[in-house]
Amino acid sequence: MHMEKPLYITTTLPYVNAEPHVGFAMEIIRADVIARYHESCGRDVFFNTGTDEHGQKLLADAEKAGVPVKEYVDRFAEKFRELAPLLGISDTVHFIRTTDTHHEFAAQEMWRKCDAAGYIYKKNYEAKYCVGCELEKTDSELDENGRCPIHPNKDLEIINEENYFFAFSKAASLLEKLYAEKPSLVVPDFRFNEMKAFLSRGLQDFSISRLKSKMPWGVAVPGDDAHVMYVWFDALTNYISTLGWPQSIEASHEGDTEDLYEKFWVNGEKVQYCGKDNTRQQSMMWQAMLLAAGLPTTDTVVIDGFINSGGQKMSKSLGNVIRPAEVIALFKDASQFPEDVLRFVLLHDIPSFEDGDMTLDSVSRSYMTYLANGIGNLTSRIMKMATSYGVTISEAVPVYMPEVAVQFANYDLTLGMKEIQSRVSTIDEKIAVYQPFKTIKEDEAKAKLQVEELLIDLRQVAYTLSPFLPRTAKEILLLIRENKMPEKPLFGRLS
Repeated sequence: MHMEKPLYITTTLPYVNAEPHVGFAMEIIRADVIARYHESCGRDVFFNTGTDEHGQKLLADAEKAGVPVKEYVDRFAEKFRELAPLLGISDTVHFIRTTDTHHEFAAQEMWRKCDAAGYIYKKNYEAKYCVGCELEKTDSELDENGRCPIHPNKDLEIINEENYFFAFSKAASLLEKLYAEKPSLVVPDFRFNEMKAFLSRGLQDFSISRLKSKMPWGVAVPGDDAHVMYVWFDALTNYISTLGWPQSIEASHEGDTEDLYEKFWVNGEKVQYCGKDNTRQQSMMWQAMLLAAGLPTTDTVVIDGFINSGGQKMSKSLGNVIRPAEVIALFKDASQFPEDVLRFVLLHDIPSFEDGDMTLDSVSRSYMTYLANGIGNLTSRIMKMATSYGVTISEAVPVYMPEVAVQFANYDLTLGMKEIQSRVSTIDEKIAVYQPFKTIKEDEAKAKLQVEELLIDLRQVAYTLSPFLPRTAKEILLLIRENKMPEKPLFGRLS
């Protein structure tokens, strides 16, 4: 990581056709952890998220619901906006909607730049199209039933019309050069290898418009009122439109005259989080658009796996979809910080880069094992001894556990959480060896030194937890500073 540079970090923008699920919660929480860590190190950070609000899928859902499409997207966008405080996301996060006036202006400017560089042309074509993915599908990408494996319950649409195309094939050599120059562009390595293999098989130009007469809900194509932009071309531009690109009077953020695009995109380190179903769009299509437009490319694209439930993909039809609010509500009476319970489970139990599994039962088990019987119990034990024996520690600038700091750099937050849990276990073992509650009867000075050491250990654990579980960490650090017992358990028993 380039610590001297400002850091720009963004999630993908989820479609607003359903309430937020734990998959996106995991993505924004992970991005939040990275943002909080770097902010705590004194780095300038711009953290972006938002909602993707154009496209055929949303139009169809709004029509099915019998609601005007703008009203439909407004309603769901608000649910995603409310998600940030629910998940304990930093209040510095910036929220963009692709229906924002400036974003639409920026998407049209991206079109003009790619067009001027010779990357946009028009032709008739026929293709199989998955509305769920909002992507064209080749036969090799379909399952044995001729359906999209990600959305097997949706019929493919056959598109046969004249559209504008992006000359993806023309960008192949530029992408090859980019991949060579940025060997850490995609994390983890095996996802990068997938993209390199995809590139080696040859790139096919892709459609970037739809006929307005058939699909009116989109950004108008510059100079051609008969077409609207394909949703991916429009939405990807959000990563720079959120920074005010292209610079204009309309782009100023609440009177702030600072050039955010120049600071964070041109001169900063640029990191994007996404799920594995977005790998091609983020690490290939978006990079090709930037290269075509002559703009700086992303530095790192971090790819998450999927969350399954009970060994099966989450789906409405199976009834196993887990919503973030559902998990938080489960712990609102037991824990002082129920949002940190969800954060913990998604950061600790789900692998950083592979698929993971989550059920409400597994969440409860993890809560009891690692939070109630782990960090919560450890905090109570140490603070009880510290307050009983009158032991305090001097104010000092805490430091991160070095083994966890390494994982921030690697984006392996699951391993980082496991390192913290390992330290919690080590401190528990230290208490068992020291037994200050027995030593105090024979050698008060020695017992106090032991408790002082335990307090210092706990402070480092709490400080290292700060980006992961911000409210929990803040409370533990406050207890240490004020030499107090928690008024009630940080993570109480489940009823």
